[in-house]
Amino acid sequence: MSDAARRVADLIERIETALIALLVLAMVVLAGAQILLRNLFETGFAWADPLLRAMVLCAAMLGALAAARDDKHIGLDLLTHFLHRRAKRAARVLALLFAAAVSAAMAWYGWNLVEVDYGGTTPIAGIPGWVIEAILPVGFALLAIRLAVRAFMPPRSDAPALAPELP
Repeated sequence: MSDAARRVADLIERIETALIALLVLAMVVLAGAQILLRNLFETGFAWADPLLRAMVLCAAMLGALAAARDDKHIGLDLLTHFLHRRAKRAARVLALLFAAAVSAAMAWYGWNLVEVDYGGTTPIAGIPGWVIEAILPVGFALLAIRLAVRAFMPPRSDAPALAPELP
């Protein structure tokens, strides 16, 4: 990877991490404010609960992207304990490409959901429902791209396997 490409990748990584941190902080503050307002003053923000659900969805998609970036996504690695170097690499490529294909399918169906709800759902805090649902196709499309790219790159994770290496 060239130096300029590495700098761009590092910038994207920092932006993703900052977005996740800001989103989680905003969710904690908003949920805490809702709890205090309800328990102490018997009131609250009517728009907060739907917005929190949308924020959780957004945080989940950003978390999936970060996990794929760092090779920390959920995976079954039992088979890789029985494979040698080339077969292990091939299994990794196949698994990541399969996950990319499933993510691409989810993006496609997410887009269909957005099309169905376009203009027809009630707004949440003034934001139409289809705008919030657009998190799904965008997030899954980005995840599909990231998984496909990661399939042809060396693994980043140094995390130990769940089971010890077999002799």
